[in-house]
Amino acid sequence: MKIINGGVCAAKGFKASGIHCGIRANKTKKDLALIVSECPASAAAVYTTNLVKGAPLTVTKKHIENGVAQAVICNSGNANTCNADGIEIAEKMCELLSAAIPVKAEDVVVASTGVIGQPLNIEPIANGIPALVAGLGDNSLDAANGIMTTDTKVKEIAVEFEVSGKVCRIGGIAKGSGMIHPDMATMLVFITTDCAITPDMLQKALSSDIADTFNMVSVDGDTSTNDMVTVLANGMAENAVIDSEGEAFNTFMKALNTVTVYLCRCIAGDGEGATKLLECKVSGARDLITAKKCAKSVICSSLTKAAMFGADANWGRILCALGYAKCDLDVTKIDVSFKSAKGEIPVCKSGAGIPFSEEKAKEILLEQEIEILVSLNDGEFSSTAWGCDLTYDYVKINGDYRT
Repeated sequence: MKIINGGVCAAKGFKASGIHCGIRANKTKKDLALIVSECPASAAAVYTTNLVKGAPLTVTKKHIENGVAQAVICNSGNANTCNADGIEIAEKMCELLSAAIPVKAEDVVVASTGVIGQPLNIEPIANGIPALVAGLGDNSLDAANGIMTTDTKVKEIAVEFEVSGKVCRIGGIAKGSGMIHPDMATMLVFITTDCAITPDMLQKALSSDIADTFNMVSVDGDTSTNDMVTVLANGMAENAVIDSEGEAFNTFMKALNTVTVYLCRCIAGDGEGATKLLECKVSGARDLITAKKCAKSVICSSLTKAAMFGADANWGRILCALGYAKCDLDVTKIDVSFKSAKGEIPVCKSGAGIPFSEEKAKEILLEQEIEILVSLNDGEFSSTAWGCDLTYDYVKINGDYRT
């Protein structure tokens, strides 16, 4: 397995594009994206569990009930959520696309992201679709830009792997910077692959993967209304179809996980106002649930996030977060260390402070990627969660997000 270029266009038979159609006032920012497969593909998706859901999620869920899709259209700048005509607008986006390319409207995944509660005008989308279709090509980067809102960095990756003697590729793009505390997905993620796999096994792979990837990311503790992760698999690699568990399925799972972990790290590191990517690794847990709860509790701690922003080795905040994770822990066994490119430093042993160099700790914590290493010393299970520091800019960004 190796990382390659191409994003969602790396897999055979997929093309993409992204344009500015006029939803967003800033003409330098793309606001409409398209991904198309040459043929119908197996489709799988996971969605936010927020009771308030964007209309596009309802439409997409209906469209891929049969496990098939062929295109993805997504706008940024407006979430199309809590609007009386939201379903109608989402369906219209699919119909307009179907009229422009040989893809059935019911085979279109539709998504929106941006401000909640503002009507989405279909006119700029309708006017923009001809240019959007004309731009189809190896343009994963344009599509990735088209789905961004407060993101500051494009998020895309692709990997190459082999199944039953055939070279397969899988790639993805993502957006997500704020309102990141997912349950079943995180913001918007679109993944494409030319691997042949049945819809049922594709859904099984995705649902299994997100439990350890997208559901282990948190930026600010807010679960969005429009969170969605979708995968399209068109089978053009011509491998033997993966229709059951086994070596081929495990290989596919590993490739999928490579893509999703990378995108998780990108989303966490690009949190609104963030200056650092935080990765909490919990080991020595008595069971997986404990490991996951503890890792995410640390990542979600506002005090820990603030300490990391200030490069303050305040390990007490780590223990505090572990203490309210609602797990059966023996605090007297817990060890904590901080690690980065500048080295590693233990700061807590057996639930108590130990002497350490504050200067060295600050040097380690001033790096852009920080590992918070927690050993519970109570079992053999482990888990990883991703997040970011909490900065002044997070408040600034969200204080005037709508206006």
